[in-house]
Amino acid sequence: MASIIPNFLFDFGSPNAYLAHKVIPKIEQRTGAKFAYTPVLLGGVFKATGNRSPMEAFAAIPSKLAYEGLETRRFVARHGLAAFRSNPHFPVNTLAIMRGAVAADTLGVFARYVEVVFAAMWEDRRKMDDPAVISETLAAADLPASRLIELTADQAVKNRLIANTTSAVERGVFGSPTFFVGQEMFFGKDRLEQVEEAIVKNG
Repeated sequence: MASIIPNFLFDFGSPNAYLAHKVIPKIEQRTGAKFAYTPVLLGGVFKATGNRSPMEAFAAIPSKLAYEGLETRRFVARHGLAAFRSNPHFPVNTLAIMRGAVAADTLGVFARYVEVVFAAMWEDRRKMDDPAVISETLAAADLPASRLIELTADQAVKNRLIANTTSAVERGVFGSPTFFVGQEMFFGKDRLEQVEEAIVKNG
């Protein structure tokens, strides 16, 4: 049984974070480790680090974007993630749903919230920066939609998301998904094998 707690820093707006999230349970089963999920605001990370999404960074390099798409299709096929769909509303402003993740944690419904919002973004292709769509999505999943939405305006919730994001940047994070095993950082879904190796090594 692994004693180390790997950390997964994520933003719902990242398709690669969704893909990593879907693979994490298999790593947990194999290693006995339980990942700690930390919501961060990717827009804040980008602003602080000068980073940009691949769509923006490689907009003038069509072959690079095409290869990124190929790698995604390979990952999806390798792990049997047939439910994955590109979101036509991408990029989505994730501020409300990331604050919602913090709020969900305070209400004890974090794991369910994460599943529902990731699925809404990358399976059901919903516009998850539209307040009405957010409310409908949460209510349909039997989550306390009104209370969650109310808490996204709570200053303590806002402050916690800011603190998560600031701390992540201070640790060297520049994008999502990012993982920490102890003090060692790994970036991207394609580093999950290395994450697993580090868990086993340090467990």
